[in-house]
Amino acid sequence: MLRSDKVKKGIERSPHRALLRACGLSDEDFDKPLIGIANSYIDIIPGHVHLREFVQPIKEEVRKAGGVPIEFNVIGVDDGIAMGHYGMHYSLPSRELIADSIETVVEAHQLDALICIPNCDKIVPGMLMATARLNIPTIFISGGPMLAGEVNGKKVDLISVFEGIGQLKAGKITERELKAVEEHACPTCGSCSGMFTANSMNCITEVLGLGLPGNGTIPAVDPRRELLARQVGRQVMELLRRGIKPRDLLTLETFDNAFAVDIAMGGSSNTILHLLAIAREAGVEYDLGRINEISKRTPTLCKISPASHYHIQDLDNVGGIPAILKELIRGGYLPHPERPTVSLKTLGEIAQSAPDADGEVIKRVETPYSSEGGIAVLFGNIAPEGSVVKTAGVDPNMLTFRGKAICFNSEEEAIEGILGGRVKPGHVVVIRYEGPKGGPGMREMLSPTSAIMGMGLGDKVALITDGRFSGGTRGACVGHIAPEAASGGPIGIVQDGDEILIDIPNRRLELLISEEEFNRRMESFTPLQKEIRSPWLRRYTKFVASASKGAVLEV
Repeated sequence: MLRSDKVKKGIERSPHRALLRACGLSDEDFDKPLIGIANSYIDIIPGHVHLREFVQPIKEEVRKAGGVPIEFNVIGVDDGIAMGHYGMHYSLPSRELIADSIETVVEAHQLDALICIPNCDKIVPGMLMATARLNIPTIFISGGPMLAGEVNGKKVDLISVFEGIGQLKAGKITERELKAVEEHACPTCGSCSGMFTANSMNCITEVLGLGLPGNGTIPAVDPRRELLARQVGRQVMELLRRGIKPRDLLTLETFDNAFAVDIAMGGSSNTILHLLAIAREAGVEYDLGRINEISKRTPTLCKISPASHYHIQDLDNVGGIPAILKELIRGGYLPHPERPTVSLKTLGEIAQSAPDADGEVIKRVETPYSSEGGIAVLFGNIAPEGSVVKTAGVDPNMLTFRGKAICFNSEEEAIEGILGGRVKPGHVVVIRYEGPKGGPGMREMLSPTSAIMGMGLGDKVALITDGRFSGGTRGACVGHIAPEAASGGPIGIVQDGDEILIDIPNRRLELLISEEEFNRRMESFTPLQKEIRSPWLRRYTKFVASASKGAVLEV
């Protein structure tokens, strides 16, 4: 019996069938499974503008394979457009709305299986969270990454524009040169061309077993993307026939694999936040300390923009995620290559047919960028529940840094201070009250980190925050500090001039004051209270958990 028979079988369901007929279903469709297609098409996100047309071949293949495609849409926020102003408060909360809306449509209409079409920012993890929660046969197909742009023979991308603002302020480029970068940085549709959050999550979806090989790297404008989409339309019917569900795939071992690949490819630090949330929805408890264990034994094999001049298209050209899997398996660094996937092959079997690591875009395990991974979790008196840094984007000279704090209680204050020249070499920029509760919404700090890089301070200044970073952030930037200032976390007691130690090799983040002074400040600390004008964000603030728990909503 199909789930959807509850809405289309029997005399009592005659009214339901009448409504389905008005949607174009016929008598023969009532014997077929209803396949939900969660499409994130929206006109204001470059990675999604083509999805209205992209979905059509998927629907064709579902029908050919004996299903009835039921397309519905979800909201989306473009982090780049929402960046640096009030709109960014809504980015992370949108993840919860996306997950809830998919659950609502699927359960209200008792759909039998699901195809998810995400691409950017919080849409990917929101859909993955819904998938783990619903646990019906599901497969993912992203809209694909955009190609990198080019100016005067040099590859450029969105981060080039953000960092160009700081370069302009520092007198390194002209307004005309910045405009040229702006005009060429995003030349096609698709998710932004570096290893930012969107592409990191789309790549990791392959490792989670929910996306077919190529899901994360085949460019949006490449004809192979449509071929992959058609394959997805057929494959979802096979998953339904075999009864393969997401929680069959999303185990503790699977998340170990996901973190290993994320660490090896130098993925976005946001992936930790999202993978913790997805694991929670799947009923898997995952400890932050486990990530450090994986990171210490996993080499960094890739550095994709913003950490280098390579882009996602370059990774695709040398074999994509399967080639990374193959190299990790060759070195014994993929914990569980036997884990199954929606392709009906294990990760190990997928890797077998991949090309060998090219040695440039994907380093060989004998000559990695680093013997340890590209992401680390730091603990200390500022971050007793942990904090996250993308080590793959840190200058080697900044892996250990001791500097004087300069504190800001919002992103806007920090940007003004950086561009206004208040931030000097030797400073540790502290941005607080930007966590899940305090932001609210844990805004991304790409504007301040890009300003630091653009002004030439990337190897002289560090930044710590209870907010988070774009996958495009590079530099000695430590985020996700937990507990956050708004929850009474110690980042709230840091004062201008305090010495702070960032020790990435030893996974430490410390405020260098005496224990007595630390305790005195904590005892007298009262967090700032922000006025939140949005009813939705007030509800979000009330229920959102710590970043160390994935910033999920707790009820």
